Amino acid sequence: MEEITRFVNLPVYTATGTFVGHVKNVILDVTGRKLDSLLVSKTNPALVEGGVDVAVPYRWVRAFDDILILSYFPTRVELPAPAEATESEEAEAIPAQ
Repeated sequence: MEEITRFVNLPVYTATGTFVGHVKNVILDVTGRKLDSLLVSKTNPALVEGGVDVAVPYRWVRAFDDILILSYFPTRVELPAPAEATESEEAEAIPAQ
């Protein structure tokens, strides 16, 4: 059995050897009593838009030792587009004359 803290700070790579980032934290499913996902930070901007932190499902982990290798990672992770303003927000933004 492994200590879950062992994952923290491990470098993460795709199956093809592309650097993804470093494990920042471990997310547990307390109800199911299992490891749910890994929070990866300092992400590669070539893979993750803006280099933001991403949660990687543990089921994507292929192997780990000194590094962590994923069996799957999307070609590109993009941030969602900002939501368009609703009509009520637009009305509030336009000053009354």
